[in-house]
Amino acid sequence: MRYLLAVLFLLGYNLSFGQQSRRLNTGWSFLREDLGGIWEAVRPAKQGDPETVPLWSQVSLPHCVNARDAVDPDVNYYEGPMWYKTQLNISNPYSAGRTLLHFEGAGQKTEVYVYTTKVGSHVGGYDEWTVDITDAVNSFKSNDSLFKAFKGKIPVAVRCDNSRDLEMMPSDLSDFNLYGGLYRYVNLVYEPGLYIDKIFADPVMTAGLKSAKLPVKVRFDNPGNIAAGDLSVSLKDPDGKVVASFNKTMNLFNGDQEVTTLDIKNPKLWSPETPRMYSLETKISSKAGSHISITPVGFRSFEFVKKGPFKLNGTRLLLRGTHRHEDFAGQGAAMTESQMREEMVLMKDMGVNFIRLAHYQQSPIILHLCDSLGILVWEEIPWCRGGLGGAVYQAQGKRMLTNMIEQHYNHPAVIIWGLGNENDWPNDFAEFDKQKIRAYFTELNNLAHQLDSSRKTAIRRCEFASDIVDVYSPSIWAGWYRGIYTEYKEITKTEFDKVDHFLHVEWGGDSHAGRNSENPDKGLQNIKATGAADERAGDASLYGGAARASKDGDWSETYICNLFDWHLKEQETMPWLTGAAMWVFKDFSTPVRPDNPIPYMNQKGVVERDLTPKESYYVFQSYWTNKLMAHIYGHHWPVRWGKDGEEKMIKVYSNCDQAELFVNGKSYGKRKRNSQNFPAAGLRWNVPMHKGSYEAIVKASKGGASISDTIHFDYQTDNWGKPAVVQLKKISEKDGIATIEAKVYDVNQVECLDAKNWIRFGLAGDGTLIDDLGTSSGSRRVQLYNGRAIIRIHTNNGKSVASAKIDGLPVAFVSL
Repeated sequence: MRYLLAVLFLLGYNLSFGQQSRRLNTGWSFLREDLGGIWEAVRPAKQGDPETVPLWSQVSLPHCVNARDAVDPDVNYYEGPMWYKTQLNISNPYSAGRTLLHFEGAGQKTEVYVYTTKVGSHVGGYDEWTVDITDAVNSFKSNDSLFKAFKGKIPVAVRCDNSRDLEMMPSDLSDFNLYGGLYRYVNLVYEPGLYIDKIFADPVMTAGLKSAKLPVKVRFDNPGNIAAGDLSVSLKDPDGKVVASFNKTMNLFNGDQEVTTLDIKNPKLWSPETPRMYSLETKISSKAGSHISITPVGFRSFEFVKKGPFKLNGTRLLLRGTHRHEDFAGQGAAMTESQMREEMVLMKDMGVNFIRLAHYQQSPIILHLCDSLGILVWEEIPWCRGGLGGAVYQAQGKRMLTNMIEQHYNHPAVIIWGLGNENDWPNDFAEFDKQKIRAYFTELNNLAHQLDSSRKTAIRRCEFASDIVDVYSPSIWAGWYRGIYTEYKEITKTEFDKVDHFLHVEWGGDSHAGRNSENPDKGLQNIKATGAADERAGDASLYGGAARASKDGDWSETYICNLFDWHLKEQETMPWLTGAAMWVFKDFSTPVRPDNPIPYMNQKGVVERDLTPKESYYVFQSYWTNKLMAHIYGHHWPVRWGKDGEEKMIKVYSNCDQAELFVNGKSYGKRKRNSQNFPAAGLRWNVPMHKGSYEAIVKASKGGASISDTIHFDYQTDNWGKPAVVQLKKISEKDGIATIEAKVYDVNQVECLDAKNWIRFGLAGDGTLIDDLGTSSGSRRVQLYNGRAIIRIHTNNGKSVASAKIDGLPVAFVSL
């Protein structure tokens, strides 16, 4: 049992459970529309019945209705009702126990039925919730003929609905999809008649971090009206050794019970470098049975110094952060646990020590991963844009804030509860009253501190309410939505001085994966230094308004690497800075950006939507990590261009002390790394180029250890005119998947290496186009990157004809 619990803890499970708990991943049927009533979902099939409609499809959980259509270039994503149904074998081992369905999150409104009985509902797509189905199950089982008709199984149906609703958070104006479906795990849980609902255990450091007190508060659920029970509490250190314990016989189970305060000497501190985790095991035993709850505990202290930096465990820590949306290529919000783990490990390997979980409570798996990996957390409720709704709207916000804090209270990674985002953004309601918004912020702020006095509260981009919360983040997008990136430090210091506690979240810009530039600043010559870098109404649009990188830049990986490089080197010279979180780690889908190079995608990630790293990922690694790394810019830049003999810069992003570059076997000398020597911290070489093929190798070293990296590319000296023809060919095939590549040429068959035309791929025959992924190589309609684009096809062991269409050019075909 102990080994099983340890494994569950490492895997990130919600660890307050009965003797039995299992995920309900398989055996589900799905319908993407509404029904005339619950009977249509649960009526038993009879042999000889005529075919019934509508037709259901078979799915596994987690499942998102918008797995593909969120980035379909030709339709709006589905917002409406949908149904799931399954039949469960239910056998509760407790004679007077309770059977629960535990939802880790479902979007956005949910109703649950056992046969025709509605057993529960929930509003809000992101917090956890449970439904007690015991009575409905017992009632169903008591009908022998009905029970036999379902062969001893219990029919369960779930209706989800992500329809537009102004009186519900978040706003449909938000820059992310309001997904629908059972897109997080659903669990069947058996509990005894007396069990632990929640544990609240947040350590208080004392005596200069040499000791700590751990108050333990327990919330019981006592549906069996049990009169007495034996409670045991034990705290185990990271090595599994019991360092404190407590036992008590209890006869009161109402409300939250403060059962004990444990005294800990010389606690092993939690930090991003050493995320040492303790586990608190709490057990209640009674005549109803036993229930164990395992809670993560981390001992640490933190402080936002007034008008100063951030400190963890008494020492300054520069918060090196990013953001995350629950969104994945081909799956929407329905990420699996293994995909979440892969994503968070990629973040940690990039050097991240802080994350803002935007813009809603996220999967409990993510919080456990942040604990175990050592990533500090700002988590927030989905009050995002649109203004302020009425009583129902405001009640939802308070309910979701309460759920978020209570459900994630014990995670040492959490340091900030976010109360809102961009709440200065109107348009959902006729009234936009700043004083009413301030009043609601005040209510949320007071509620958060009432529920948890140890963490800070924060909001981002609502200046007229910046004085209400503990920590404020203004809008600073130097070099993207406003101004130029060399203004970053000056503007940030100005904003820092306006508030007591400052943290800069959201900065960066978009990049189209695979697009590179020999002159990334060419389109920016009309952008002026403004002394301001805030995002304003309309700045996200690709049309109209003042000159800005987001509209007039080339969206190349080259430019965004320079922008990140400048910000990171400046942050090293800002001793007053608490930290900053770039927006965002991974590209994600959004309904408000249909005209982006990948339609309906926010492309500000340093990895693509399928977790493929972009070049900018390695810029962060070079500043934020200690593990030896070296990366030559241009791994996805197959052809460079320019005049014959022209010098071209080759940049290397590395955390090594020095590096030597070899091009086609010739050394171009050694360079020493200096973070203030922009760009690439001085690891750059100007190399004369001639038409032909090149191999570049860098050998970098630090402290006697070395590492190398290699790229290959061609250099083109021929000038090109406007695109005249598209050529389409298969470039590889493996495991039944063919990759095809489209390139554009001028009338003289010279490759047009700066072409950005829109291209649309098509397919006829036996194959299946692998599209609607929201990636540069997984979209049937996409902008070219350096005059080319690729897409993949499941051949299905048959024959097909693929096409590539650019407006004004002849359609290209290739047979597969």
